[in-house]
Order: sequence, then structure tokens, then C-alpha cells
Amino acid sequence: MTSTLPATFVKGFHNEELVRRMEYRALGGTGLKVSTLALGGATLSVLFDKKFDREEGIKTVHEAIKSGINYIDTAPFYGQGDSERLLGLALKDVPREAYYIATKVARYELDPEHMFNFTAAKTRESVEKSLGLLGLDYVDVLQVHDVDAAPSLDMVLNETIPVLEEYVKAGKARFIGITAYDVDILKECAERAKGRVQVVLSYARYTLLDNTLLRHMNAFKELRIGVICAAAHALGLLSNAGPQAWHPGSEELQAVGRQAAEICKQRGVELGKLAMYYSMQLEDAATFLIGIPNRKLLQVNLDAVLNGLTSAEQEVLQYLRENVFKKSYSWGSTLSTVGDFK
Repeated sequence: MTSTLPATFVKGFHNEELVRRMEYRALGGTGLKVSTLALGGATLSVLFDKKFDREEGIKTVHEAIKSGINYIDTAPFYGQGDSERLLGLALKDVPREAYYIATKVARYELDPEHMFNFTAAKTRESVEKSLGLLGLDYVDVLQVHDVDAAPSLDMVLNETIPVLEEYVKAGKARFIGITAYDVDILKECAERAKGRVQVVLSYARYTLLDNTLLRHMNAFKELRIGVICAAAHALGLLSNAGPQAWHPGSEELQAVGRQAAEICKQRGVELGKLAMYYSMQLEDAATFLIGIPNRKLLQVNLDAVLNGLTSAEQEVLQYLRENVFKKSYSWGSTLSTVGDFK
């Protein structure tokens, strides 16, 4: 158990034993200390699963926060507002000081023609709508969603981010972040922002399949930027259940995932737990963001965080790393797919 409790601890609300067992890390230079496991809002909607159970989702949010998870990430794109709406309902019963929450701007519709909009007017409209759906006076982090999809980084830096800065100045947000799949563009945008960005979110770039996030971890550290490492399960690919039909990975990539899942099933372990544990060994990331739509998956991920792996699970992980995940894989641009999970 840790000897100190985080600033988000609320006596009588949290499970104190679990909170003491959770690890909390500094989110760059923000002053926030965030749980190493963070709750991703993409799966708190029908974006990835048309059978998503809203009541179960609300219960999952409550249990996650009570268990010590204090960082929640959502976006207008997730269910076209449904994720934010569900969180708004769930968080009514949660003390505001018990969590940090981030949402995003710039990615909205499923239709590729209308998916992205980085203009100042749309950004302003988006933030107001998000605050309304969440039922909050402020969010902790406002992020530009997928800067690698913008017409140019100039637009992000000169039109989108200035609007976010207005909201920070007005007390409706505390920090500004950017997200991307392309780690090189993420780094370039962070560097060109010259201190105006405090958080970066990279997804599926430090997993059993792909470690390209390592390329720029030192640069982010030097910039005092907090790194959120999302999608350890590579959009469901690294799980016993396997990916859904929309997954952007190549057939080769998906075949590797299926092979790993088959080995795990034969040996009675969950690939998702191994994948989560592996990603969380990245010391310089502040938190590891995972989509958790139900309490069963919440327990699997909490188990990986709080208890680590059994000796049998360690053996399977080592076997997979030596025999299945022998090279780094990526799936290129995300822009042609709904399934970009962050």
C-alpha cells in the first residue's frame, strides 16, 4: 500500500484500500497526479459496440472512480455525444473533486466528409456543448482530437488552440492537450506549440505490436508534457475476443493477433490482461488509457494494475514476445476508419 492518498481522494466515497494500492504519477508539468489506469470514454457509447449497455456503463464509471481511477477521457466523436451524455449522468453522483476529466474538439461525425472541423467557430460550439452534456462548469483537459488529420498544423496552432486558451483563461478548462496516431506529427505539434500544450495522447503506439511511441518519449519529457498512452489492446486486437470487423489493421496484423489469442485461450489466460500489463511498464507515461465498458473488464484491468501477472501469465507473455510479437507493426493512417480508439 502507498502511504499517501491522492488529492482526488474523498473519504466515505472511495474504497480507501484500493486507492492506496493504485499508483499515481505526475501528468507532466500540470501538477496533477493521475492514476496509472485511466478510463476511456469511447466504449461508453455505441461507437464500437451497438449492444452497449448504458446502465452497466454508468455502474462501471462509479466503480472505476471508487477503485482509485481518477482520470477520465471522452470526446464528442464517441457516439456523437453519447459518451459525454452518459458521463454527465454518471458523474452527477460523484464528488467533482474525485476525478479529472478530459474531452476533445475537432472530430465529430461518422461521415468522413464531415468528420473533422478545426475551425475556431466549431471549436467554440463544441466546448460549450461538451460542458452542457457533461453537466460541468469546467473540464481539466481540453484536447485537439487527431492533429494528424488537420489540414495543417498551422491551423491547429493558430485557430483551434487559441480557442482552447480562451476557455482556460475563462476557468472552463485547466490544461490543453493534443492527440494523434502519428507520433511524429504529435511531437512536431507539441514542439511548435512552445509551451502552449501540456498533455499529449498517443494511442496504440506502445503495445505488444508497436513501440514507436518510444521514439519521442525523451522529447516529451524535456518539454514537461504529460504523456497519456492509450489503447494497450490495439483497438481490441490484443484480446482473447479479437478485433471487430472495422479494425484498421492489415490481414497480417490481425492474423498475428488471432495467433496470440489462440495461444492465450489454450493456456487459460487473457491476452488483454497481458497486453495491459506490458504497456504499463512504460515508466515515463503518466497514465494508460483503456476503454472499459463494463465491470467485468474493469476488474481484469484493475487486476493487471494492482496485482501484476501470475507466474503462468508471465510465462505466456514471455513466450508471445519471443515467438509471436517478433517485430513492430502499425496500420498506417486511421482516417478511413471509425475505429480510432482514444
